Amino acid sequence: MMHRKVIYDFGYTIEVEEMYPRNYGAPGKGRQTKARATPEQIKMQNRKNKEKRIRRKMKANFRENDIWLTLTYRYEERPQDMKEATTDIRKFLEKMRRYYKKMGIPFKWMLHTEIGSRGGIHHHLVINRVTDVDIATRSAWKKGGAHIDLMYEEGGFRKLANYLAKEPDEENKLKESRFSCSRNLKTPKPKVRNLKRWHADPKPKKGYYIEKETFYEGKNPITGQKYRSYTMIRLNRRI
Repeated sequence: MMHRKVIYDFGYTIEVEEMYPRNYGAPGKGRQTKARATPEQIKMQNRKNKEKRIRRKMKANFRENDIWLTLTYRYEERPQDMKEATTDIRKFLEKMRRYYKKMGIPFKWMLHTEIGSRGGIHHHLVINRVTDVDIATRSAWKKGGAHIDLMYEEGGFRKLANYLAKEPDEENKLKESRFSCSRNLKTPKPKVRNLKRWHADPKPKKGYYIEKETFYEGKNPITGQKYRSYTMIRLNRRI
């Protein structure tokens, strides 16, 4: 039976997914009627898909030494709701866009705004790093703190994508959240290969190794078919 191998090649990392078509049943059982997913299964799958889209877009547009930025509010400067918070962050982004434009560099960003159950609001961003970005951000944000870290120091792509994909009802502390990104980000396109043989032990591409933490192999709970995913990391890559 043919199965599909989906490959996202970002140069320094390669993400791989292997799966059988949905319309096949478990081995020896032929095609099966699709089972109805529960609301929890749908919710979990949507969350995983969102995280994958964010992580892959992040990898396609940023590098590990780009910036993880957190903007906080002084208590007296807190906005009343998400609408006001959105106005604040739009003004900040416009100031930053003008700064980057003066330097002749496109301003790229991914944003997650969240409101805690007690009303505390934070803006978390991934932005491309440029000269004096710390000075620029603190000049553009006057309502509180502008805290800068390098992406790899904050856990890299998987951890940050997981954070940006958070939904309000996933944490008791989170009352409201919103994700957005700049329009100039490119969307990664995978290569798809149809294969006849399912290799029991996948081998990394030459010059890469398989990151153990990312390796998952199991079965689709509805079709009973195999599913596998993992990430390959390039050896001796430079940050």
